[in-house]
Amino acid sequence: MFRTRFAPSPTYYLHLGHALSALHVWRAAAEADGEVFLRIEDIDTTRCQPEYTEAIFRDLHWLGLDWPQPVRVQSEHFDAYAACVDTLQQAGLAYRCFRTRTDLAQLPNPLRPGPHAAADEAARLENGELFAWRLSLSAARAQLGAAWDRLAYTEKMPDGLQSHRAQPDLHGDIVIARKDSPSAYHLAATYDDALQGMTHIVRGEDLIDAPHVQTLLQALMDWPQPVYRHHALLYDEDGKKLSKRQKSISLASLRAEGMTAQQVRARLGFA
Repeated sequence: MFRTRFAPSPTYYLHLGHALSALHVWRAAAEADGEVFLRIEDIDTTRCQPEYTEAIFRDLHWLGLDWPQPVRVQSEHFDAYAACVDTLQQAGLAYRCFRTRTDLAQLPNPLRPGPHAAADEAARLENGELFAWRLSLSAARAQLGAAWDRLAYTEKMPDGLQSHRAQPDLHGDIVIARKDSPSAYHLAATYDDALQGMTHIVRGEDLIDAPHVQTLLQALMDWPQPVYRHHALLYDEDGKKLSKRQKSISLASLRAEGMTAQQVRARLGFA
């Protein structure tokens, strides 16, 4: 059965770009007689707010969208993500990284910082310094052996399914647990997709490179692989992608101004 999800982060109110993505997701599921799950990706506890989560529910219902209950809220499952990090660490696939962005910028290869020297790490731990956990590509390559060169994922294109070779090196040694959180985006999202049995991932093309590293995590953790599908983004009159960080006009504001859900759908090509 076709199963996908819509997974916003409650860091601000949803805007037209989110509506476009949601409508793509629900239409893909409807065409396949499948179902859509709503997931709240709120591992960024400093920016995510409960009021924005409630607003997500209101906006999606206003658009005429529905989903099974209960909704998975990532901040309620930090223990599960921490267990994944521990599994990778115990397998020698993850290392602590105390470096700041400034530190990383001074390295020959900021994407592959590598572990600290043992004495340096011990001293930093003794001083109580915060650290992130990073996935070691060199260790992952060694563990997978010949399978590394066979890493691939499937993407739904306009002319059918297409296989792509995964290139984890594009992302380097990704952070799998942040300094301020027991997880990070790629680990939490990939784990949840496996746990919830997602068969298809429908999302914006701003994440078109994400499968490269998510395929690696799936191989290391023996998680199933979904089919990926990426849709075009929505841009403003200046050619900039709509963004919560830029406080793009929210659906709530449009609704307050009298715009109907049907008008939003029509504006986005989903009349």
